[in-house]
Amino acid sequence: MPVPVPVPQQRGVPAAETPHGADLTVLVIEDDPAGSITGPELSAAAGTRVRIRTARNLTEAGRLLTDDVDCILLDLALPVPTTTATATTATTTAPAAPDHRPEPAPGRADELAVLTHVLRIAPLHAVLVLTAQDDTELAAEAVRVGAQDYLFRGELDARVLSRAIRYAVERKRADLAQHQLTESGLRAQENARLERGLLPTPLLEGSDLSFAARYRPGRSRALLGGDFYDTVRTPDGTVHAMIGDVCGHGPDEAALGVELRIAWRALTLAGLCGDQLLSTLQQVLEHERQSEEIFATLCTVDIAPDGRRAGLCLAGHPAPLLARHGRPARLLPYEDGGPALGLLPRARWPRRQVELGAEWSLMMYTDGLIEGRVGAGSSQRLGQDGMVAMVNSRLEQGLAGEELLEAAVAEVRELNGGELTDDVAVLLLGRAPERVRRRGRSASRPGPVSTAPPATAPAAASAQRPPLYGP
Repeated sequence: MPVPVPVPQQRGVPAAETPHGADLTVLVIEDDPAGSITGPELSAAAGTRVRIRTARNLTEAGRLLTDDVDCILLDLALPVPTTTATATTATTTAPAAPDHRPEPAPGRADELAVLTHVLRIAPLHAVLVLTAQDDTELAAEAVRVGAQDYLFRGELDARVLSRAIRYAVERKRADLAQHQLTESGLRAQENARLERGLLPTPLLEGSDLSFAARYRPGRSRALLGGDFYDTVRTPDGTVHAMIGDVCGHGPDEAALGVELRIAWRALTLAGLCGDQLLSTLQQVLEHERQSEEIFATLCTVDIAPDGRRAGLCLAGHPAPLLARHGRPARLLPYEDGGPALGLLPRARWPRRQVELGAEWSLMMYTDGLIEGRVGAGSSQRLGQDGMVAMVNSRLEQGLAGEELLEAAVAEVRELNGGELTDDVAVLLLGRAPERVRRRGRSASRPGPVSTAPPATAPAAASAQRPPLYGP
């Protein structure tokens, strides 16, 4: 007679995750009241305690199927009740896995109805089927449909059954692990496509400005961080650029950065600028942030249609870097900047007018570029002064545009002694004279920006240029 075992309390670990060598619980579903399997025999053969529960039909099986069941031993000859809906109330607490099992072959559906029902109510449990000695085809079809293995009723000795149960449990564990790995890979691909779609595409059609950008999220295996940037050209010919940084590096901060970027683009295209735009963005931040401690820094510039001057607003953000033709790069003024968004309810952000000149490059960046260390194990940060010196060194080498940004980010990472832990976003806008644009450096698409003086330029030419930031 089967050993009666009380139904234990459910646990949070699926049966397929039972450690090797631990106690086993087997649910036997067959209509033979005498039974042919005993717990002591299986325990002796398996070298560990084996507990057996018996169910005479699917309704009983539904009540006895709990999370601590390691393997189901199912007799395929069990009759299917006319109503099996009550058996679907199994008490398993683990989430059901998606059902990708193949359908039974034509003509086998009725013979495998019991199995398909058990697989539906117990997707995380190993299933071992019993069939007649001369029905090998049915046994193989049962495995194809989803059972882990099969046994013939005539070979049910304790040693064979114990080995088959262990094999079924391990195979189910491997199947679940492979399924989780596949699902994880698909999820990662979907997340990557989603994040890539959320990165900005500059709207500069019709402009004579060049554009380049570099973006490196601090989160491992992520494409999107709390830094954000965007560039658009409005119908009046003005080019608007923005770069910002939400405090923190997690997915919540990345999502908030995307919301702020999209809001900035919509407000800019609607005609807002300067203090009015930043005040509205602060309202968006206050409504969307997870806590009142979350804030965001922001830098915006609006470049006039002629490309010779710009308006600058700083909200707690580092000042951009401007390189004029024949002059070293220098930081734009930052004394009149306002606080970061989300810090003061009624803050104001003054807009400062900046003279750019005829040929220039403007680099906007987040603090991830300047907060890297200047040596492995060093506590010294690169800082803005170090960044200015680094950029000027690259400009002297003749680098511009994409090459300049790539070299700058690579050098910051090298100085840091490895990957940067903070997000890094760098945006480079530039304007070249007409003679350069005629050579193919049209700013209607991203391209390198010429910042080094031409070799034939007389020395007096640069000396007669206007001051870097205008009068």
